[in-house]
Amino acid sequence: MSHQLSQADQEQYRRDGFFFPLRILSAEEAADHREQLENMEAKHGLMHYRTKPYLLMKSAAEIGKNPLLLDAVESLLGPDILLWDGAYVIKEPSNKKYISWHQDLTYWGLDGDELVTAWVALSEVTTENGCMKILPGSHHQGKHDHHSTFDEENILHRGQELNLEIDEEQVVSVELQSGEVSLHHGWTPHASYPNTSGNRRIGLSLQYLTPRMRQTHTDCESATLVQGKDRFNHFRPEPPCTEDFALEMITFQAEVERLKHKVYDTN
Repeated sequence: MSHQLSQADQEQYRRDGFFFPLRILSAEEAADHREQLENMEAKHGLMHYRTKPYLLMKSAAEIGKNPLLLDAVESLLGPDILLWDGAYVIKEPSNKKYISWHQDLTYWGLDGDELVTAWVALSEVTTENGCMKILPGSHHQGKHDHHSTFDEENILHRGQELNLEIDEEQVVSVELQSGEVSLHHGWTPHASYPNTSGNRRIGLSLQYLTPRMRQTHTDCESATLVQGKDRFNHFRPEPPCTEDFALEMITFQAEVERLKHKVYDTN
């Protein structure tokens, strides 16, 4: 049975630039994925912002191929879907780390906007612990200029910050229960503030795009086909993760991360 977004939900996404909440995991399933993540962290170090964790961890790969999530993405992108990127975005308790207001597509080097970001909550996500903030309808304005701050508390690679005055009264707080997901458009300005709570805030951010899309700065980028067909071959196929932290996947992921940072530094 298909679990695609309803027509009204699709219209809301296109109007506002985001949609939430969508439940793709039960609370128990989400807790199991969190436990697997934290077990891997105990063995291999923190996973926060490590590029494409679905190459290293079976748990992340399973979430990336979740059929309920892919049904929702298909509603917005069509049946052919590449998983192009992802990262765990984790804020530790009582921490000053934040993400400044920005637009993803400004520095991702892609030639279009047929992309959806899914943000999967593996803990309760609240205003207190630093949930995502988002500006409704702002994606219709297209690209805005950014400047780099290199603020050490800013989680973004260069501390990219939007050159736009944000009306906080218009901002929506994307609060989620564990196992829920939000979807947002690549031009939608968003941010998140520090975690002032005593609990870890854990999310897995996943980027899906259509195979028509192309990376403009290199021909070496890779992606995983998670549904349908890739008739364009703009991205190198990625090997599937069949074992946690397999040696060959550690090597492959390290090269992918090096290439990704090179692209970010170009934009």
